[in-house]
Amino acid sequence: MKAKISNQFSAIGALAIAFVLIVGCEGPMGPAGADGIDGMDGMDGIDGNVTCLSCHSDGNIQAVNQQFVESVHSGGEVAVSYAGGRAFCAECHSHEGFLEFVATGDVEGDIVSPSAWECATCHDIHSTFEAVDYALRLDDPVAFKFDNSVVADFGNGNLCANCHQSRRAEPNTTNPGTDFTITSQHYGPHHGAQSNTLYGAGFAEIAGSASYPSPGMTSGGETFAHMTIGCTGCHMGDYDAGTGGHTFNPNVNSCTTCHAGATDFDIGSTMTDIAAQLDVLEGLLVAQGVIVEDVSVEFELDPETGDIVEVLKSDGFHPVVATHTMAQAQAFFNWVGLLEDRSFGVHNPAYTEALLTNSIEAIQ
Repeated sequence: MKAKISNQFSAIGALAIAFVLIVGCEGPMGPAGADGIDGMDGMDGIDGNVTCLSCHSDGNIQAVNQQFVESVHSGGEVAVSYAGGRAFCAECHSHEGFLEFVATGDVEGDIVSPSAWECATCHDIHSTFEAVDYALRLDDPVAFKFDNSVVADFGNGNLCANCHQSRRAEPNTTNPGTDFTITSQHYGPHHGAQSNTLYGAGFAEIAGSASYPSPGMTSGGETFAHMTIGCTGCHMGDYDAGTGGHTFNPNVNSCTTCHAGATDFDIGSTMTDIAAQLDVLEGLLVAQGVIVEDVSVEFELDPETGDIVEVLKSDGFHPVVATHTMAQAQAFFNWVGLLEDRSFGVHNPAYTEALLTNSIEAIQ
């Protein structure tokens, strides 16, 4: 027992002596060495900005999304269900097709899984995170498809005009002569040739008692005010109960700047008068066998008798595939194009009235 204790104390003593020797032998610190070479300066970072807040602030993006949900563009009924996947139509009728058109100027093939429009369809967002990040994808003046030598500048509406225009020229331009053969029930300018109406070019300008204003002008020779205002000036005013903003539905408040006291769009009875002319021309085209009404049979419950009854419903009109006189073909082209313009003359009253007046005279 004594030997073990003795050995333990001997080990501890040796360690203590070693510690004292080490500490006691440490001399004074020597002189400092030369400074090392300075490191290279780093690159300056990009200055911070509040670009993101243009959309992501105070519920702005939520408000825009809600407005867009109320628009026809958001629903996709027209975009996807009918033409969204077709290569010839997809550049305007689907998100994927439009992006390909913007990038290459064309759509090479059918879109397998087309989708409806969204924010990134029109805006180049989240690519640079700078001020230009949410700019419109297309903003150059538009060369019309019916004649690409005719170029119109709709301002911020240039993006709209790329799609909302006639896809073909009028009959006497494509096939001049005394007769014209309609070969498809889908013949016509397009289902939405609003930019042609607004600018005043691309329809069949049949000679008659009414004179046509020069493109972009009024009958008096002044610049047409609606061209100056452009698409967005009327269709994207302040949001109000399902109109304006990103609903793209016009509201009357956008009109009152120029038309003080206006309570609806039928200013000066323009819409009423144009609707009456469209009805007259439609009647002539039906009577002369140029258009025919599509009728479908549906079955409904008669609330009085409780019986299931057949009901005939109109599916609209389509042209009769046949050879018609050139005047008839031109009158049809104008009628269907102006009907599907859907403004009943508001987009361009003088041009619309001249087209209808001369079309009626030509086949009456």
